[in-house]
Amino acid sequence: MGFRQGAVLASSSFFLGVLFICFFVDYRILHQPLTDEIVEDGFRFYATFFTAPPAIKALLHGLMGVGILGLIAKLHAWTDSAILFDGSSLAGFIFAVAVYLTVTIPGLRTIVTPTEVDTRADRIEAMRVLAAGNTIMMVVLGAILALQGGQEYARRVELKEAAAVEKAEKEKQSKQADISAADDKHKKE
Repeated sequence: MGFRQGAVLASSSFFLGVLFICFFVDYRILHQPLTDEIVEDGFRFYATFFTAPPAIKALLHGLMGVGILGLIAKLHAWTDSAILFDGSSLAGFIFAVAVYLTVTIPGLRTIVTPTEVDTRADRIEAMRVLAAGNTIMMVVLGAILALQGGQEYARRVELKEAAAVEKAEKEKQSKQADISAADDKHKKE
């Protein structure tokens, strides 16, 4: 595993971890009857998430950039493996970033800093949409990790097959050399 693949795996795993933490709240919002306790827990959790120090937000956004740059660098090799696995991973990563920008950030703003026209029902609906967006991003990031694992598996299988072909070629050449040597010996006799 090289630096580029490590950058992709680290950023994807980091965001999957952040979304997994959110899933403890999201699961209750999406899959249980909404009670005032669940709603208030969601409001508190996402308020803490939204009002995090700027350094944490910079870390999140910086790791997004690292993941995209890592995938672009891997795609630069332009092999069949890179096009299939890294191209698909790049598309998925960009999709996850698009969901983050279009669903997560506006949803957090509606939940934490509602305008005068936003009612409690609007805030609850924004929280539900945010939870669904987080779940979608988890699936996409999991697919990216699966694609990267599949690429590494395919690379190892390819190396194994190349080694087997090379070994068979060497054996064939040594047999031909033995036969030639035997023929030369018979000709001398």
